[in-house]
Amino acid sequence: MSAPDSSGLRVAVAGGGWAGCAAAVELAAGGARVTLVESARSLGGRARGVEVGGKMLDNGQHILLGAYGETLRQLARVGIDPDQALLRLPVQMRYPEGSGGMDFVAPRWPAPLHLLSALVRAKGLARADKLALARFTTAARTMGWVLYNDCTVNELLERFDQTPRLNRLLWHPLCIAALNTPPERASAKVFLAVLRDSLGAKRRAASDMLLPRMDMGALFPQAAARFVEQHGGEVRLGCKLAAAAPTDSGWRLSLSGGDADFDALVLATPATQSAAILAPHAQDVAAQLAALAYEPIATCYLQYDPSVRLDLPFYALLDDPAQGRWGQFAFDRGQLDATQAGLLAVVVSAAAEAAGFEQGALGKMIAAQLAHDLRRPDLGAPQWTRVITEKRATFSCTPGLLRPGNETPLPGVVLAGDYTAGDYPATLETAVQSGVAAATLIRAYGKLPPEKRRLSHTDGGQEPTSVK
Repeated sequence: MSAPDSSGLRVAVAGGGWAGCAAAVELAAGGARVTLVESARSLGGRARGVEVGGKMLDNGQHILLGAYGETLRQLARVGIDPDQALLRLPVQMRYPEGSGGMDFVAPRWPAPLHLLSALVRAKGLARADKLALARFTTAARTMGWVLYNDCTVNELLERFDQTPRLNRLLWHPLCIAALNTPPERASAKVFLAVLRDSLGAKRRAASDMLLPRMDMGALFPQAAARFVEQHGGEVRLGCKLAAAAPTDSGWRLSLSGGDADFDALVLATPATQSAAILAPHAQDVAAQLAALAYEPIATCYLQYDPSVRLDLPFYALLDDPAQGRWGQFAFDRGQLDATQAGLLAVVVSAAAEAAGFEQGALGKMIAAQLAHDLRRPDLGAPQWTRVITEKRATFSCTPGLLRPGNETPLPGVVLAGDYTAGDYPATLETAVQSGVAAATLIRAYGKLPPEKRRLSHTDGGQEPTSVK
């Protein structure tokens, strides 16, 4: 646990997603007086629990990686046992037998022997495909998984002579799942960073895939709220931050229910909302936030008889939008939570085109895809379907994208969110790391003498400055 701050700084954390919750936990553990405010009636942001058909599900199906060290640390800190809360599986890409895909699964051997074994044993890949995969990973390791001049993922794959089949079955699905951006527009530099900590991990456990056994709200945000309250903080739901104005010693926030004064502010709201808050004070940062583009993710839930069970906890699926095949990964929720027997979740990442369909129509197409690929006609007739689409699930992770850092020009105001600068795309780990980094900056700010924190007011909407 971090050493407590002697300042007892009054800190508002605006935004109760994973970044805001991580910042609040880190600050509360360090002795700050934290007020976590969230405009919605539940915590979690774009990774939260929702009620569907009388069940608590997620607004989107998630996979974590064993390399998500900060996320796993924060789970343990707030009392969640990762070994109980997450199903740990070796890295794999497994398509239904006979669907035209492949079967690639690593044994629980030390790295990199686990991947070598998976490659040798892989079904559905020709010798040329396997040689191309070996060539790519060897070259990437030699490069340190670093690309100094960014390009698209497709350009990277072409540069390393990857085969069309390997692209179709492995690289493209991994890119879309990890970056939520099509490979013809996705950043190769960020993609390599993801591969570094999965296929290229030095520890086999870092490449493991972790499937949540509980809804995303219960997995971290709700436990984080309890942690904050146990450490003397406050959590306000249904409380929106409308504006922030500098005072002689900090910031006056316009919140639902009235104004309140704080020494510091963590802006963990969506980038568009943070841009609106910062616009009167830090126009350059606000413009950078407002310029971010976004990609949607759709998750289709299909309820069957509780006796329905897949052979594996999850499968990769061959998507083909031109043929009405939208699903990319299918999950058997009953193997994660016994109370959800017979419930499947199918993910459609980079879902701009799929999101244009009416929910029922998209559900029927996905059910037909499952029935065909898994050779199970019963999957074509679910009891009900429900599609949940996050229209701004992640930022578009394009080559050379300049992402804002945690710091702002405003004393005592920092950003937290999965859109901030870092190696990873918009993932839970990025959000949690960003929240911790924001808290670290606030703790350093709190150690300054009060006179050093004071804002010097200027006219004309210019950015306030601080005494260094």
